[in-house]
Amino acid sequence: MSITDASPPDTESAAPPPESSTPATSARRNGLYSLAMRLHFYAGIFIAPFILIAAVTGALYAISPTIESIVSRDLLQVDSSGTPKPLSEQITAAVATQPTLALVAVAPGAGSRDTTRVIFNDPSLGESERRAVFVNPYTAEPVGDSVVYGSSGALALRTWIDQLHRDLHLGEPGRIYSELAASWLWIIALAGLVLWLRRVRGRRNRNSAGWLLAPDRSQDGRGRQLNWHGAVGVWILPVILLLSATGMTWSTYAGENITDLRQQLSWTTPAVTTALPGATAQGSGGDHHGGGHEATPAAVDPGSRIAQVDRVYTVARANGVTEAVEISVPAAPTKAFAVKERREPGVYTVDAIAIDGATGAVTDTLAYADWPLMAKLTNWGIQFHMGLLFGLLNQLLLLVVMIGLITVLVRGYLMWWNRRPTRNGSPIAMGRAPRRGVLRKTSPWLAVPLVAAALVVGWFVPLVGLSLLAFLAIDLVVGLVGRVRARS
Repeated sequence: MSITDASPPDTESAAPPPESSTPATSARRNGLYSLAMRLHFYAGIFIAPFILIAAVTGALYAISPTIESIVSRDLLQVDSSGTPKPLSEQITAAVATQPTLALVAVAPGAGSRDTTRVIFNDPSLGESERRAVFVNPYTAEPVGDSVVYGSSGALALRTWIDQLHRDLHLGEPGRIYSELAASWLWIIALAGLVLWLRRVRGRRNRNSAGWLLAPDRSQDGRGRQLNWHGAVGVWILPVILLLSATGMTWSTYAGENITDLRQQLSWTTPAVTTALPGATAQGSGGDHHGGGHEATPAAVDPGSRIAQVDRVYTVARANGVTEAVEISVPAAPTKAFAVKERREPGVYTVDAIAIDGATGAVTDTLAYADWPLMAKLTNWGIQFHMGLLFGLLNQLLLLVVMIGLITVLVRGYLMWWNRRPTRNGSPIAMGRAPRRGVLRKTSPWLAVPLVAAALVVGWFVPLVGLSLLAFLAIDLVVGLVGRVRARS
């Protein structure tokens, strides 16, 4: 959380160890402090710009659901009057406006004023994009259509903000920026915490209840900047650690490793089974009985599927799926309807049920209580990251944290700039880097585990490993240049 250097530590930025500390203990603490300072310095200088961009776009992303609800109010809400029309009637009206597209799902409005979304597969759209027709549930009249994105059904504006935060609208190469930011954020934050703990140990009033959270306002100048930098960093630390962890799950390279780990540990998100009883057996018989051919099932009449939605919706409600849902409409006759609860503010469960549309029989259920614990935590973390876990309060919290992170980064750069050598009269001189050689002077009992941890993290989070090698190369070059200058 700090972008400062460790050369030489003064009374303002470092405190002596307690008198009771042994020389070995003091060396280990000083070694950890110096390593944290050096890592913090290089990661801050080179990675903080990516984190700053992610914080600015993340602040906008945090409040995008509220912005969307205001900008797209005409699509999302209508005046509530009378009794809602049957879902089948609403779907029929929407299908009439998109006769060439395949119906894939319907999402009844969550509230009394919300429109119904009738969702179609549009081959002209990009990945994870679908076309939705918004229908007034009281009149069964379409009020408009829009492209929706992802499981949250984001409209065009929120999707644009989402992609700005994710890849700066640069496509797959642009995701490297956000992965660097997410992968390094927790490392820089924890290294900053080590530095802050070292600093506050020397305070006379550190035994007070808020010694870790309160800045020392008796300082001025750079000391004041450093105190507010560290205190604000500690305030936002729990949230940015969570955002860093959830952000990596969406990343390209670290995300693949996280997905593999979740699969090996059975932490993946479960899904309801939509295959109707007997469908699998019928589909596998042709290859094992003298080369016989499987009979091609009759095509499903779209009109009959639409007529079945009302029954499916009623059965789902009767079986405890009571929150806002999205009903997947199957195209194959061997598939059941899947009714799954949507991510809505204040809704912490995602129950799902599969229903045979022809008979109304429940073929499978998946209660959120049966999810693996880590799958639940991942789902809650993602909802929190998206500002959907507990609505407007969630969004405001993320906005405040992003603003706090921006101030931490800006103060860090200001401190780095203020520590530049000015005696040579050069106005563009940069802040001094920490002393070199701290790893060689660190106790092996501390250095070996840290190196091992760096190797593991570098393998699991590849961009961290590659950037660590880059930092090492830069450090070696800086050291060689320094030696040449010293000799000359």
